[in-house]
Amino acid sequence: MSKTSVKVTARQKRADRIRIKISGTADRPRMSVYRSNRHIYVQLIDDTQHRTLASMSTEDKDFDCSNLKGKCEQAKQVGILLATKARNAGVEKVVFDRGGYLYHGRVKALSDGAREGGLEF
Repeated sequence: MSKTSVKVTARQKRADRIRIKISGTADRPRMSVYRSNRHIYVQLIDDTQHRTLASMSTEDKDFDCSNLKGKCEQAKQVGILLATKARNAGVEKVVFDRGGYLYHGRVKALSDGAREGGLEF
């Protein structure tokens, strides 16, 4: 087994442990984060109906990173844009799911941007 697959399975185990404890509803959806080496993705998920209410990533057409330096700044901007999409969908409060990643760096910047945009955790 390669080193990368061990890391990925360890993160997935952490994510599964987190998912046992938290779940999203229509009133308070789960804000799920996925982080790759280059991009960051976030979704608002209603687990009771298995629907995605809103999503945003650094690959979206709405996202312009021409004036941003670094991945942390991009993650913060993604959080702000997701917060505006969430408010348009009628969502004010969310449950944060860090997806097995440390609450540090890009994940923290994304959540700070979402709070700055008006979401309540």
